[in-house]
Amino acid sequence: MAEWILGFMDSLGYPGIVLLMIAENLFPPLPSELILPAAGFAAAQGKLNLMGVVLAGALGSVLGTLPLYYLGRVVNEERLVVWADRYGRWLTLRGKDIRKADDWFDRHGPKAVLFGRMIPGIRSLLSLPAGMSEMPLPSFLIYSAIGSGLWATLLAGAGYLLGNNYEVVEQYVGPIGTGVVALLVVSSVVWIVWRRRRPQAG
Repeated sequence: MAEWILGFMDSLGYPGIVLLMIAENLFPPLPSELILPAAGFAAAQGKLNLMGVVLAGALGSVLGTLPLYYLGRVVNEERLVVWADRYGRWLTLRGKDIRKADDWFDRHGPKAVLFGRMIPGIRSLLSLPAGMSEMPLPSFLIYSAIGSGLWATLLAGAGYLLGNNYEVVEQYVGPIGTGVVALLVVSSVVWIVWRRRRPQAG
């Protein structure tokens, strides 16, 4: 995949980086942990400019968040509450749980988006709750741009410095994303079990 990514960027340059980063938000098999270090490596070879790589990576990353953000706006809180009250008992999920989660995102949404854009595994998924909680689009774009810019700088800079060894970045960062997702799954299971046992304890 690394050779294909390099070839794609060689053919299209900065627009290629933008397109790859948009796709990365929608199709996780295309990891930014490989795209941006490869672009940084291309900059180290003189084929691209490092600042241009960072800007293109951040732009593509921000644009890639919009489909899931608008999907969240369509599948809004009220629809989820109705669904949870009707079918959520199978997951021990109730409408008021949805409202609590939405209230949490209303309070911490900016920080969640800002720092979440730098966490593999959840960086793309945060767009959905941001849309569902009706986080204002300007705020969402600003915090996404800052987080995405920092992420792009880190990964592209690593690829620039590592040169031919740029693929090492994905080898180290990739497992972090897997670990984060696994932690979220385990936390969800623990929460469901706790919810089911709590009425019996009372």
